[in-house]
Amino acid sequence: MSTLTRDGVSLFYEVAGPDTGEPPLLLTHGYGASARMWEANVPALSTARQVITWDQRGHGRSDSPPSQEAYSEAEFVEDMAALVRHEGAPDAIVGGLSIGGYLSLAFHLAYPEMVAALILCDTGPGYKRAEPREDWNRMAIRRAEAFEALGLQALGPATEVAGAGHRDAAGLAMAARGVLVQHDARVIESLPSISVPTLVVVGSKDTPFLTAADYLEAKIPGARKVVLDGAGHAANIDRTDEFNHAVIEFLEDL
Repeated sequence: MSTLTRDGVSLFYEVAGPDTGEPPLLLTHGYGASARMWEANVPALSTARQVITWDQRGHGRSDSPPSQEAYSEAEFVEDMAALVRHEGAPDAIVGGLSIGGYLSLAFHLAYPEMVAALILCDTGPGYKRAEPREDWNRMAIRRAEAFEALGLQALGPATEVAGAGHRDAAGLAMAARGVLVQHDARVIESLPSISVPTLVVVGSKDTPFLTAADYLEAKIPGARKVVLDGAGHAANIDRTDEFNHAVIEFLEDL
């Protein structure tokens, strides 16, 4: 267990696996979860390379800075870059689930030279049109208001948030108002320009993201899509062995 401090914000992270000279795998969790959501995956994925998991700011064992401005998409992307640089790697395989997948795409947009490959799990690239983006943003604000009113009870029963280890709800509320809210179509419009190998994983029961997975496969040149039968939004947890197999096969083919 380690911490990295960037601009006064302490970020919790863990590194597993041998330093073989291969690009490390940086895994970013979903909103409301923490690095603990990857615990069942790391032992298998870290046999041939280092795997970095971390708690996003406002989540888990990382700090929750008091300023709303500290929760922008750009701040989260800079946290990811700092973690990769801190491990001395020029690039990484960048992956994540839900908002972690979206942030992986945002990271590629900001630092394409630091991305060796992408792994996008139960996620979407945002919206081109204003109307669905506004619907999404209203949902994000409702999430923030729930944490402000109910505290950590607002987490709910989702599989990936169980045992996340959050210290308070304030950071989660500000993260919802910050990184969950979308402002433009930069990320979705960047998909055709992605030239690194890309794996798209989605659970067959994750209905809201099945169409998004199809879109990612269609728009990212050469993307490979895997649908995990019977898995929901937390496909890496619902079908651990199948998820690990799909990722390891993808990594071996790089």
